[in-house]
Amino acid sequence: MQTKKTGGSHSSRRVAKRVEELSPSGIRRFFDLVIGREDVISLGVGEPDFPVPWKIREEMIYSLEKGYTSYTSNIGLPELREGIAEYYRRFSFNASPDTILITTGASEAIDLAIRAIIDPGDSVLIPEPCYVSYKPLVYICHGEVISIATNPSFKLTREMIEKHVDEKTKALILNYPTNPTGVSYTKKELEEIADSVIEHDLVVISDEIYAELTYDFKHISIAGLNGMEDKCVVINGFSKAFSMTGLRVGYLIAPEDIFNAALKIHQYCMLCAPITSQIGAIEALKCLEEVEKLKAEYLRRRNYVVKRLSEFLEIRKPEGTFYAFPNVSSAGMSSEEFAEGLLFKKNVAVVPGNAFGECGEGYVRLAFAVKFEKLKEALDRMEEFVNAKG
Repeated sequence: MQTKKTGGSHSSRRVAKRVEELSPSGIRRFFDLVIGREDVISLGVGEPDFPVPWKIREEMIYSLEKGYTSYTSNIGLPELREGIAEYYRRFSFNASPDTILITTGASEAIDLAIRAIIDPGDSVLIPEPCYVSYKPLVYICHGEVISIATNPSFKLTREMIEKHVDEKTKALILNYPTNPTGVSYTKKELEEIADSVIEHDLVVISDEIYAELTYDFKHISIAGLNGMEDKCVVINGFSKAFSMTGLRVGYLIAPEDIFNAALKIHQYCMLCAPITSQIGAIEALKCLEEVEKLKAEYLRRRNYVVKRLSEFLEIRKPEGTFYAFPNVSSAGMSSEEFAEGLLFKKNVAVVPGNAFGECGEGYVRLAFAVKFEKLKEALDRMEEFVNAKG
């Protein structure tokens, strides 16, 4: 049976134009290439190689045995929000539980923050290289992305903001420690950024998902600086430091007006984060000694990666995260050529730097979230590849 097509200019296009125009994630493209290949050492995906600590898993199992499988309130479990408020004091920010929204991963929190803030025509400052979701989410909201190239230091400065801000600029997305470069900011550096934010009345979306994995100085939330609490939406979650990637529990902390807007969107698109994961997150906040052990191992790997890479490539020491971002231009290849060559000739997967923005060209991101023995082998193969090209 044939159905008659309806008229109209949009009858031949069923997918929204803005979605159709989005490019696939450069990270996922290389991840898909290594699925099912046991011969490949993957340094491509930012996922901890440690299991969720047993106390957290045990608490989630026990909650299922007790039949806790219902919806929670949209905002999230009170005990979890209170725990996060207490937890964030370690980062010099006194947040109220009433301004904390539990989300399905930090990714949802980023999406909610952008949708709550951005109107069509608003521009958003995004330092690059940056996490791959920021620009597409702004674009879907009909906002304008203003990319700020930060190479070679990879640090945003007040001068960079002043160069790009204008009357249409509404927000700044700041991620630190930064994916993919691993750079972070001292209190003094954050204060200089905050001065510019206050002067131009911007909103900062501060993605602090790697806050716990800061190595060379203490992480400080920009929201805790003088005059910044009402200008910041803080994003965080339990995926990275607590190894809870697949459990999908994150949160945002926001001023009342932005919080209420984000909650309204969350009510319609997600309802609530999974109760089992929220119960696990409550327990996670009681297991910070486990996080310190993981952090110590990441620091050991960081130091080894920097030492080894510096023997055959240019590398800036990452101050946080579990990523290194070496400059591979000396090998005479583009980022994608290097990543593809390393994969197909040496069975090591990394992500080309241009997946994180144009100024990432000439670099690759590698995650040292793999067992030490595999990391050693991967870097040996990488050195062989570079030397063969040289």
